[in-house]
Amino acid sequence: MPQYTIKVKWGKELFSNVEVNTEEEPILFKAQLFALTGVQPERQKVMLKGMTLKDDNWGNLKLKDGVTILMMGSKEEDVPTEPIEKPVFLEDMNEAELATALDLPSGLLNLGNTCYLNATVQCLKTVPELREALKIFSGGWTTGASLSITAQSITASLRDLYDNMDKGTARAPLVLLQMLHLAFPRFAEKTEQGVFQQQDANECWTELIRMLQQKLPAKNNPDVSEDNDKTSKPRSFIEQYFGGIFDYELKCIESEDEPATTGKEEFLQLSCFISTEVKHMYFGLRNKMQEQITKMSPTLGRNATYTKTSKISRLPAYLTIQFVRFYYKEKEAINAKILKDVKFPLEFDAFELCSPELQNKLVPMREKFKEYEDNLVEESCNVKTKDKEDSTKKEMKQEPFWFKNDLGSNNSGYYKLQAVLTHRGRSSSSGHYVAWIRQKGDTWMKCDDEMVTAVTSEEILKLSGGGDWHCAYVLLYGPRILEVEVKDTKNTPIDTDNTEA
Repeated sequence: MPQYTIKVKWGKELFSNVEVNTEEEPILFKAQLFALTGVQPERQKVMLKGMTLKDDNWGNLKLKDGVTILMMGSKEEDVPTEPIEKPVFLEDMNEAELATALDLPSGLLNLGNTCYLNATVQCLKTVPELREALKIFSGGWTTGASLSITAQSITASLRDLYDNMDKGTARAPLVLLQMLHLAFPRFAEKTEQGVFQQQDANECWTELIRMLQQKLPAKNNPDVSEDNDKTSKPRSFIEQYFGGIFDYELKCIESEDEPATTGKEEFLQLSCFISTEVKHMYFGLRNKMQEQITKMSPTLGRNATYTKTSKISRLPAYLTIQFVRFYYKEKEAINAKILKDVKFPLEFDAFELCSPELQNKLVPMREKFKEYEDNLVEESCNVKTKDKEDSTKKEMKQEPFWFKNDLGSNNSGYYKLQAVLTHRGRSSSSGHYVAWIRQKGDTWMKCDDEMVTAVTSEEILKLSGGGDWHCAYVLLYGPRILEVEVKDTKNTPIDTDNTEA
């Protein structure tokens, strides 16, 4: 492999032992320089003996071990700006300026079949608690090969990418892509034409979550004392906000004498299996939760068929649902796609998938939602009262969406769709991935690499499949949050039962 260890001279600084792989695109080497210096790749000028490095090929640069290359360029914050902003009209703006003016989220540049990564990054960015956890993560990135170091590097590069995206212009996920390639070489595989191969977006989603799971600690719950049982504390932020628990029962259907066994399983995703009779997401989820498996029977002394029945005993705040749309076709040696139309809702109620114990715990918050909705109906019937109340602005507060002793859980079973990752094409290793994210209220954005456009909720519901249009592959549901009016307590009588005269 044409890999060299070189030195990089940037201003007064000299970086030694910088590894370069000339089989990769030069833009990835510039991503390394960005990690070292903080200079964006588009601001870099990399030179060796009068030759300038391009983004797409190495040209005539003669690299060898120990050689020193020169890099020129300044960080964005070092670039002086004009003190007075000149007015710019919408029709004169380019796409990046228009996105900023209209408060559109930042797009991500495609670095050659990297739409699977771009779509995953955009969907996960919709979780505000994840953004907060990344902001306080203090680790940096490096090129080490151990699992702990690569997990740290991926977490740090995702943090920095989100920070850069907040500046409002399309960004290239260079460092994150490089760290992903270091951690998982299969994502760095190339075609015969020398470009990166398309990858499965759900595999990327799963690996990113697994890396974050190792490095983002669980948030402290202010409502739970440190004296409580330590074993009940979640191990990580991901387990806290994305992790659920199944209670399951296994019953051998070939032996009535064998007693049923029970247990618990953790999950970070629910799977919606698609069959001929499944026309809605709920039924795909329900069918998966009662299935037949084959395992060794201690009673019969051989493999036997068991019925496995699962119920959710812990709902996470953010529920990830994968539509199992791909299956392996041996003849063509590809993961072929199931194009069947499977409907999914903008609001999802997981109550019927839960254990009886969890259902009982969900009831109080669900009754609050019902009371709120009943009040809305009553107010809409009383026009005069509604007009009077509209004249004064109500002060509202958000009710916690988690159980008091379980931060990051869902205490109602109600969810609201906030991101959809879709695939267009006939196999997971080809085609195109796109993220569709809820911005505010019913406003949705289609994030197609660097192109970000507004769409309607009706267009989101059309992503259910049934043809060659974009099909929902991964759905991300967030907690439905109840807002209640803050009551004025200034004139409320004081309870004097326990006060001194």
